[in-house]
Amino acid sequence: MAEIQRINGEYFKDHRGSLLFFNQLDMREIVRFYEIFPSDPKLIRGWQGHRTEKKWFYCTKGSFIINTVLIDNFDKPSKSLVTSKYILNDTFPEVLLVPQGHATAIRAMEKNARLQVYSNFTLEESKNDDYRFDLEEWPADWKT
Repeated sequence: MAEIQRINGEYFKDHRGSLLFFNQLDMREIVRFYEIFPSDPKLIRGWQGHRTEKKWFYCTKGSFIINTVLIDNFDKPSKSLVTSKYILNDTFPEVLLVPQGHATAIRAMEKNARLQVYSNFTLEESKNDDYRFDLEEWPADWKT
């Protein structure tokens, strides 16, 4: 099973301004993207998983906590799965690649935060590969 990857971006700055770039990000698989604008930083989106779809996450404003879990059985997952926590923010350019087989739970850390999500599936394909789990299914760390 593929592992979660952090893909670091870089900055360039001169008298004309600044440039943010991700030269190490291979976008050939990406077919669509959307942006999440949470209405309340206390709300958590998830757990949502995919057997075969990959997701790339990039924070364009504010910061987010993303908890992930590798699902052992999508029909009846174990209650003892271990979660991992990642923090994305707009001050450090980073894309988080969550490969197939994982579920995510996401929370903004402040108001007006924005998170771009890229996918290698069309919307129809994604709907057929969408698995939802109760927020209490696995322990997640929401502390900053």
